Amino acid sequence: MNWKLVLKVVGRVLLVEAVALVVPMLVALLYGESPMPFLLSIALVAAAGWALSALPTGPQFFTREGFCAVALIWLATGLVGGLPFLFCGQFATPIDCFFESCSGFTTTGATILTDIEALPQGILFWRAFTHWMGGMGVLVLATAVIPSLGIRSRYLAQAETPGPVFSKLVPKQSQTSKILYGMYLALTVAEIVCLKLAGMPLYDCFIHAFSTAGTGGFSNRAASVGAYSSAPIDFIIAIFILLFSINFALYFLLLTRRFREVLASDELRFFLLVVALATLAITVDIRPLYSSMAESFRYALFQVSSIISTTGFATADFALWPQFSQMILILLMFCGACAGSTGGGMKCCRVLLLLRSIRREIRRIIHPQAVEVVKLDGKVVEEDTLHSLLVFMGAYLMAILVAGLVISLDGYSFAVSFSSALTCVSNVGPGLEIVGPSGNFAAFSGLSKLVMSLCMIVGRLEIFPILVLFSPSAWSKL
Repeated sequence: MNWKLVLKVVGRVLLVEAVALVVPMLVALLYGESPMPFLLSIALVAAAGWALSALPTGPQFFTREGFCAVALIWLATGLVGGLPFLFCGQFATPIDCFFESCSGFTTTGATILTDIEALPQGILFWRAFTHWMGGMGVLVLATAVIPSLGIRSRYLAQAETPGPVFSKLVPKQSQTSKILYGMYLALTVAEIVCLKLAGMPLYDCFIHAFSTAGTGGFSNRAASVGAYSSAPIDFIIAIFILLFSINFALYFLLLTRRFREVLASDELRFFLLVVALATLAITVDIRPLYSSMAESFRYALFQVSSIISTTGFATADFALWPQFSQMILILLMFCGACAGSTGGGMKCCRVLLLLRSIRREIRRIIHPQAVEVVKLDGKVVEEDTLHSLLVFMGAYLMAILVAGLVISLDGYSFAVSFSSALTCVSNVGPGLEIVGPSGNFAAFSGLSKLVMSLCMIVGRLEIFPILVLFSPSAWSKL
C-alpha cells in the first residue's frame, strides 16, 4: 500500500475544500456576519492540505490505493467540513458538527438542529453548499478543477461513482469530470431561475437549488419546502429532484443527439414507472386527508420524488399518513435513484437486475435445459456483475441491521431505530416517528450519532471503500 501517495491525494482534495470555504465566508460578509468561523477553518484545512500534498511519493497507485484514498477523503471531508459548525458556536458538541457535515457532504439531509432559522446565513449557506459539492462527488470536483494528480484517476472515480458498473463519458477522466460538473451547474442555475420566477427569495433559491442538485434536503426553513405553501414551488422542486435522480450519462447522450440510446434505457423506464405507480397509489390512499384529488396528488408526487431520489425535502409529515403510504415510502428508500445520478439508495438498476435474476431462476427451474441470460439496455450482463450485485445487497442490508442494532441501545422504538439506520445508509434524511420530516436526530446519544455518520459515508460510497479501508490486508505492503 502506497500510503504516502494516498495521503497526498487526500491533501489535494483538502486544498479544494479550503477554497470552497471562501464562498460561504463571502456570504457571511454580505450579510454582515463574522467571517471568523470560516477564516479559522480555511487556515486549518489549507495547512493540513498543504502538509499532506508536500509528501514525497512513489508512482504506485492501483485499485486498492484508490478505494482507501476515497474512504479517507470522505472521512476527512466530514471532519474538516464540520469546523465552521464548531467555530460558530451554534452546535452543542463536536460529534454534532461531524454528524451535520457528514449529512451534508453525503447528501443525506438528516440534521441535529432544533432551531434551523436561528443559524447565521453563512452557516446555512455552507450546509447547503456541502450538498452541492458532495452530490456529484468531491473527487469528481477535484479531478475537474485541479491539475493532474500524477495517478490514474479512474481508480478514484471507480471507487466513488455510484452504480454497479463504472464508465467514463470520454476517454480522459478529468474531461469526464468537467462535462459532468458542467451539466450539473447548468441544471442548478436553471432551478435557481425557476424558483426565483415562482416567487422564492434569491437566498432561499440558492439554498434549495444546492440541496436539490445534490439530492440532499437541507433547507433554511424549519418546515422545509412546506414553509412556502406554494404549489408552483412544490412542482418545480419535484421536477428538478427527478431530473437530478437520472443518470447523467443520459444527459450526455442527449447533448450528443443519441436519442435512441436514451429511450432504450431500461433503468430510466423502470425509475419513471416506479415514481408513477407510487404516486398514484399514495394519491388514492391519502385522498381523505386533503380537500381534493389535485391536492392529494401534489403532496404525493412531492414526497415520492423526494424519497426515491433520497433528497429528503418535505411538504407534509408523512409519518402521519396511513401505514400503506408509509410502507411505500420505506420501500422507495431501499430502491433509491438511478445509477450515475446524485441520488442514493440501492439504485434502480440494481433492483431491476435483481428482479430479472429472480425471473431467470424461475425459468431455470421450469426449463432446466434452457440457457437464460440477464440483459440490461439490450446487453448481456456479465455473471461477475450479477455476483457483485448480490454481494452488495447483502452487505447493504447487513449494514442497516448492524447500525439499527447499535442505535436501538438508545431505547427508542423499532420504527425509529430501523428507519434511522435505513435513512442514513440510503442517504435519504427523514425516517419515521421522532426522526420524521418534522423531527430531527438531536436526541440520540453520541455513539448513535457517530454510527449514523459512518452509515452516511458507507451508503454514499456504497460500502466497499470503507470495508477496504478497515481490512487488515489493505495495510499490507503486498
